[in-house]
Amino acid sequence: MRKNPIGSITWIDLTVPNGDAIRDFYAGVTGWKPEPVGMGDYSDYNMTEPESGKPAAGICHAQGMNIGIPAQWLMYVNVADVDASASRCVELGGKILRPVKSIGPSGRFCVIQDPAGAVAGLFEEAD
Repeated sequence: MRKNPIGSITWIDLTVPNGDAIRDFYAGVTGWKPEPVGMGDYSDYNMTEPESGKPAAGICHAQGMNIGIPAQWLMYVNVADVDASASRCVELGGKILRPVKSIGPSGRFCVIQDPAGAVAGLFEEAD
């Protein structure tokens, strides 16, 4: 059973060259508390709500699997089949900026650009 409905926004990330500085910026501005997420030889961050401790967003370094992702807030939309949605994106005049990739037991994602130039992530939850 899916955790999130198809079409729902399931996550928001910000990928930037200096994730540590931007982590500190948003912690200071919003009150979010950073929690490191190990990415091998560096850490990205889950930014959590200060009162509930629930993850609110991610702050990521523009390296590893995030190379080439534009420095902007990127929402991820839950889809039933990320491969089919990526193909449909291209058929409708969009581009694939980050091909479909597995993120382990969570699922698979890709990053697309629509014909107007806006960028979004597509996410397929694992069964």
